This record gives sequence, structure tokens and C-alpha cells, in this order.
Amino acid sequence: MKVYKTDEIKNIALIGSKGSGKTTLAESMLFESGVIKRRGNIEAGNTVSDYFPVEKEYGYSVFSTVFNAEFNGKKLNFVDCPGADDFVGNSYTALGVCDSGVIVVNAEYGVEVGTQNIFRVTGKLNKPVIFALNHMDGEKVDYDNLLDQLREHFGTHVMPVQYPINAGSNFNAMIDVLLMKKYEWGPDGGVPKVSDIPADQMDKAQEMHDALLEAAASNDEELMEKYFADEPLTEDEIRKGLRKGVVDRNLYPVFIVSAAKDMGVRRMMEFLGNICPSPEEVAAPETTCGVEVKPDANGPLSLFVFKTSVEPHIGEVSYFKVMSGTLKAGDDLENINRGNKERFAQIFTVSGQIRNAADELKAGDIGAAVKLKDVRTGDTLDAKGCDYQFDFIKYPAPRYIRAIKPASESDAEKLMGILTRMHEEDPTILVEQSKELKQTLVKGQGEFHLRTLKWRVENNDKLPIEFFEPKIPYRETITKAARADYRHKKQSGGSGQFGEVHLIIEPYTEGMPEPDSYKFGSQEYKMNVRDKQEIPLDWGGKLVVYNCIVGGAIDARFIPAIVKGLMDRMEQGPLTGSYARDVRVMIYDGKMHPVDSNEISFRLAGRNAFSQAFKAANPKILEPVYDVEIITPGDTMGDVMKDVNGRRGIIMDQDSEGGILKLNAKVPLKEMSSYATSLSSITGGRGSFSMQFSSYELVPGDVQDKLLKEYAETLEED
Repeated sequence: MKVYKTDEIKNIALIGSKGSGKTTLAESMLFESGVIKRRGNIEAGNTVSDYFPVEKEYGYSVFSTVFNAEFNGKKLNFVDCPGADDFVGNSYTALGVCDSGVIVVNAEYGVEVGTQNIFRVTGKLNKPVIFALNHMDGEKVDYDNLLDQLREHFGTHVMPVQYPINAGSNFNAMIDVLLMKKYEWGPDGGVPKVSDIPADQMDKAQEMHDALLEAAASNDEELMEKYFADEPLTEDEIRKGLRKGVVDRNLYPVFIVSAAKDMGVRRMMEFLGNICPSPEEVAAPETTCGVEVKPDANGPLSLFVFKTSVEPHIGEVSYFKVMSGTLKAGDDLENINRGNKERFAQIFTVSGQIRNAADELKAGDIGAAVKLKDVRTGDTLDAKGCDYQFDFIKYPAPRYIRAIKPASESDAEKLMGILTRMHEEDPTILVEQSKELKQTLVKGQGEFHLRTLKWRVENNDKLPIEFFEPKIPYRETITKAARADYRHKKQSGGSGQFGEVHLIIEPYTEGMPEPDSYKFGSQEYKMNVRDKQEIPLDWGGKLVVYNCIVGGAIDARFIPAIVKGLMDRMEQGPLTGSYARDVRVMIYDGKMHPVDSNEISFRLAGRNAFSQAFKAANPKILEPVYDVEIITPGDTMGDVMKDVNGRRGIIMDQDSEGGILKLNAKVPLKEMSSYATSLSSITGGRGSFSMQFSSYELVPGDVQDKLLKEYAETLEED
């Protein structure tokens, strides 16, 4: 393969909703560029993308696929991403390393929630966008309505480059208003016949051509002056204006294709090669130290590994982008994240499972290496003397959590190894061994996401596993002050154990005044503060302990032991065994024995006194509440709102735009366990949501009673 310069490279993410036809479009692109001699199809399971066993089993994309096409003197690197919302992490990765995105839209379905979601991601990352309207030969296609949808959702920057003469099942011709030519195909598609625009289409084509030229010229003052002076723009000037508009997100060109019949694909590839920005035409990424790194082929050599996978018959493959410098086969680099050396004995350009050896890859290019010693997704590898490190891909928070365990406990360690590997392949899969819940949790983007994980573990790794409903990380706290004392006394021959602790507890809030006096019944307790400890808790909130001992009732050397006893109960609350938080404790009295008192005695005395006081302080259970943003078609709004209310959710606000509803609500985590599945069912797969921890709130009385009963039954079983 030819060695391409940075300005000849175009990195493009292929993104869009499930069912939009990205995999089929990728096949046609590969065919048009000569990478493959025959186009595969999804039904036959022989496409360049979707080559993993799980993808063939389910019939949809699970992993992104890197492929490239040499076309008209340019190298087009594509990352074909799954459309299902459960696998959205692939799109974040692709847009992180690519410089523009092609959003594929199913022309029959129109703008879907998934289309809007991915467009918002491109906006957050400031990535240029081109729309490809696929399935133009579908029976239900209404091009004018589809164009209206695009403009309604994405604004006036949406600009058609082509329009169909007869959209629908008879689609076989279109007008390209940029080149002002007619493209026409035979029944099986393929190479088009290019001709002049017919007279009956000329007025419409000219009007759209003028609008496109004005949009291009508006991105450059010189071109604008020339355009309004009625001076003709050269082809290079038009390209310059279009490219600047695309890069600045002031222009979203719209193309029409039928990927299945290879209609319009070649023309779109020509446009991508001419107009999409090269790596040096977009904002340069920054290192973790804030250093801007331009893609200079003569600069210090640095690679960023954006994807790793274990692939059939190959083993581990590491996909990377050359951030700076020029990588040559045989180069030795240092893994900045891990400190080890790696030799790139061979480097490849790839198209799915097709690998072609490369002699060198210049800054901005994408390549792969196989069987490196210890390289993980997100690692940076630098040549000697370079100290760049990158971490610019941020992934969405998980939305679906399950507890997981192997069918046989003896396979627990093996399962963790598999899950760790899967996280490296897909960073949106998170694994947590929860000390609090005593469960291994696996977190993903939805039910399909984890169902796919389960299939892979059981079929690829031959390890049976089980999913369970995860426990909820409740918290315990108190709502009023209470007093208790406890004497721990034990005598069993020789020295015994003795410790007595008197304490008062009350709810803690930031900024509350220092303790003074408390009254319980007819007795008043005056506090003389000698010492104060503020203990921030790993699980949130604080434990604040005051030493108010007077007259040497308890030696200061035993206070740390009492605090340990308090922490024992904070780590395992008296109500449900959950973590406790936000409690203030005043240790004001006690007794000790000159011989039998020791640390363990006071630890136990402190623990039991705290437990008694806690139960008398009107304790309450807190539950985690999440901010949930739901996006759904307007026709399902009523059902979605009803479902949220049924989950003890509180709708905070809502907004509607173009038939799409955006709903913000606060919902307890307990009620979100299977929400991804429910929302998909209610909306026919068109809904989407995100969630983020908000706060801990008191559970309703009936819920607390149920939790206390369940915990009591658990203790009886134990």
C-alpha cells in the first residue's frame, strides 16, 4: 500500500441508528475501492464488518469495525459503529479518533431517537457531520418529508447535495446539484450513467445549486463577496467553502444512497475524499498535561491505542492512531501507561479481518498491530524522548447493572479475568467487586449489552454464568438525638475484659453549632468538648466524634478503640446492615478497670452503645435517587410518563421538539433496575435514556418496613 501523507488521510466514523444500513454501506464502499471483489450481505454472514461469532448469531453489529479505502488519491479510514444504543460506546471511540462522521439515516424510518442521540454526541465533540440517506429504494420513502425532518431537528445548516427523481421502490436516478449532473442506474445498481440534467428538472436543480453555492460561499468573506458580485466560483473555491462550512459545523451536506444496490455510494465517496477534513484541518488533541499535539509526520512519534480485541484465528489485535511522527515497522516504543517496551515488528492497515502489511504510517493515520506484549485500550506509546500521554475519549455512564457469578464458585477467578478482558475490548462494560453489597457487579448500556456479554462468556469462553438482580446500596441515618450506655464485662480466668461507654448521638449536618447540652427526660447532660474528629466516609457523608470525657473516667488512649467500635457499626448499620452516614457522637462518660480494661473491651462497648442509641434515634433508611433524562417519540409520551410515575419517579420538567419528547425525572435506583428493557418495550425500541446519581433520600415508610422485614429474615436464615 502507498504511504499516505497526513493531508491525504480522512478519518471518518460511520454512525447512526440500528437498521440504518451502515454495514451494507461499508460493503459497497469496500467494493467501490477494490478492497473486496464481491459484496457480502448480513443474511449470509459474510460481510467485512460483523465477523465475530456473536454478531453472526444475533444478526446485528456488536463491535466497531475499522476499514480503509484508497480512493481518488486519498486514504479514507472508516470506523463502522453498531447502531444499537446498547453499544453506543463504539461511537464515542470512533468519534474520538475520527475527524468527521457520516450519520446514516434509514430513509423509510426518518429521523429516529438514535439519530438525534448520535448527533448530540457529535455536537459535544465538535465533529463535522455528513448525512447519508440510505434505503432510498424503500417503499415508504418520502424524500421531501425526510428533508423537512432533518431541518426541523438539526437546523437550517442541513443542505442537500442531491435529490431523487423518483424516490421509493422505483428509485434509480438522482440529480446532483453540486456537479449539476443526473445519475441513473440499471435495475441492479452499480456503475451509473451520468448525463445532463433534463429540462423538466433544471429549475429545481438550479435553485438547489444556488442555495448550496451560497451556503459554501458564506463560510469565507472573499468567496461571499465574489458570489454576491455574480462572479463564478471555481471548483476549488467551492470545495474550500464547503470544507470550511463542514469543519465549522455550519454545513451538514445530505447525500442519498441505496447501499444494498450500490447506488450513489461512489459519488458520496468522492465528496468525502474532497470535502471531509484531514487530521491537520481540525482542532489538535491535547495530552493529559494540556499540551496541544498537532499531527506532524516529522514530530516526535506517539501512538494512541483506541481499540483492542481478541479476534478469531488471530489473537489480540491493537488498533491505534498515529498522533504524531511516523511509525515504521520494527520501531520500539515505550508504553507510557504501563512502563514496558513494545516492538512493532509488523504494522498493518486493516479492513475487518483483512490485514495488509505496511512499511510506515504517518501522523493522523490509523493502523493495527498483533500480539503486542501488554497493551490495553487507552494506552499511549511513545518513542524515546517523547512524553505525550492521551486520554481524550470519555464514555457515557452505565444504565443497566446486574450481579454476576459463575455457575461454579471455583471459576470466580477465571470469570474476573474474562470480564477484565471484555472491559478492555469495550470500556463501557464496567466491573466492580462490591465490598458493600458482597456481589460482583457488571455494568453496561442496556439489557442487550449484557445479554451479549453473557453469550460471549458462555459460548466463546465455555464458562456458564448467572445474572442476578443487584442489591441496592442503601444508607442508614438518624433523625433525632438519643443517648445510650453499654458495659462490656467478661471474666474467664486470669485477666478479664471491662469497658463502659456512655454516649449521645444526633444527626450531623454541615455547619451545625458545636455540642453544648442535651436533655433526656428530666436529666440534662452538659458537654465539655476536649477533642473532635471528623471522619469523611468512603460511601458519602461523615462521622463526627467528640471526646467530652471529664475527670479521667476513660483514658484518652481508649478513645481510638471506641471510634473503631463506632466505625464497625457505621460500616454495618443496625437496621439493614447497610452503611450509615451523617452521625455526630459525643462520648461523655464511662468507666474503666485498672487491670481488665483494654482496647477490645472499649471497642465492643462503643459498638454496642452506638447500636442501642442508633435504634432509639428514629433511624431511617436512605436510598440512592438518580437524575434520569428520557428521550422518546411524542406518540409514546403518555405511556412513558405513566411508567415513570409508577416507579416512584418525580417528573421535574419536560420539553418537546419535532415530535420528540425530552423528560427529566428523579427516580430511585431500585426502580431503574430493568428500565432499559421497559422503555424499549414501551417505545418500540425508539426511546433512549441516561442516568446520573443525584442524592440519597428517605425511603417511604412502607418501603422501609419491607426492607426491615427482609433483613430480619436474612439474619434468621444465617
